[in-house]
Amino acid sequence: MAFTDAQVPDQSGRTFLVTGANTGIGFEAAKALASKGARVLLACRDARRGSEALAQIKAAKPDAELELILLDQADLASVRAAAERVVAEPRLDVLVNNAGVMIPPLSRTAQGFELQFGVNHLGTFALTVLLLPKLRETAGARVVVTSSIAHRRGQILWDDWNADNTYNATQYYGQSKLANLLFVQELDRRLRAAQAPVSAIGCHPGVSLTELMRHLPPWTKPVLPVVRPLFNPVAAAAWPTLQAATDPHAEGGDYFGPQGLWEMRGVSGPAGIEQRAANAEDARRLWDLSIELTGIDPGLPPG
Repeated sequence: MAFTDAQVPDQSGRTFLVTGANTGIGFEAAKALASKGARVLLACRDARRGSEALAQIKAAKPDAELELILLDQADLASVRAAAERVVAEPRLDVLVNNAGVMIPPLSRTAQGFELQFGVNHLGTFALTVLLLPKLRETAGARVVVTSSIAHRRGQILWDDWNADNTYNATQYYGQSKLANLLFVQELDRRLRAAQAPVSAIGCHPGVSLTELMRHLPPWTKPVLPVVRPLFNPVAAAAWPTLQAATDPHAEGGDYFGPQGLWEMRGVSGPAGIEQRAANAEDARRLWDLSIELTGIDPGLPPG
């Protein structure tokens, strides 16, 4: 079935945590969920911008039940603090891992990790693992992980995953997005093996001109108006996220994305996964590395 925001069922009584919710796809997803009656926790790095996003959603739906959670995925201490705050909630039905960074100049997280791998994968891994006990309290809970069509050209640079020797921003973005898909599949296998009442589902937004693209090189700016018609409007780019989070027919291990040309735009539905993203050995190796780097172990048996 072609999925848009119109297919999102009523979400009254359910609680969602959406990371990176102050702008772009995260904001559109949070707004759509609130419009369907959900309690939405907006996890944002910047308090001012997060408050502005919350106010915008409130203006459109005055009775929306919203809360701002401060979260900087470039700092594992902030991830832990945010998780502790969310654990205090009466319930958590869905964690939407949306926050990310794309092709910045070489930068490091607070713990010294290459920024894209640190934010897009390790921050997502850490937040998910810390919130799994809370999610397991609710039957039918979900973890949504956002990847990208960029995973198709990605590879895990096992000998230089942290860009200690060389750095190409696009290459390391592809690594982080491939890591997202390897993670969601390994998580799904382990949740199934543990018979946990939580499913792990992946998605990607296609190509959309969001703030994520703020690091694009200057030479691309004259080209953008020409190619813009090929891109997904931001609201539509949130449809795969909404499908992964709310489609009653979605199952653990599913992967959703736009159904249009090259999965760049259009209604949401099943998306294609590059063969290397289905490599179970690499997924297990990445799982072990992520535990080592974050110091956070969910204790889930291998699938």
